[in-house]
Amino acid sequence: MVDRSSRGEALNWRKGSGSAGANECVEVAASGPAVLIRDSRAPGAGMLALDSAQWRTLVRTIRNGGLDGR
Repeated sequence: MVDRSSRGEALNWRKGSGSAGANECVEVAASGPAVLIRDSRAPGAGMLALDSAQWRTLVRTIRNGGLDGR
C-alpha cells in the first residue's frame, strides 16, 4: 500500500547507519502494527506500509541477497 497522507510528519523516522548522513537510502518508522518505509531523498512522495509478516519477509530477502542487482 502506498500512503501519501501527512501522518508521516509526527513519526520517528530512522535510517541505516551505513548511509553516513547522506540521503541515499530508505527510512523506516513504526506506526502501530505497521512498519512504514519511505525514500529519504523524497520523503513527501509517499510511503509503503507493511505488516509484521511482510516486513520480516522483506528483511529476510534483503539479507539473503534476493534483491541484489535489481
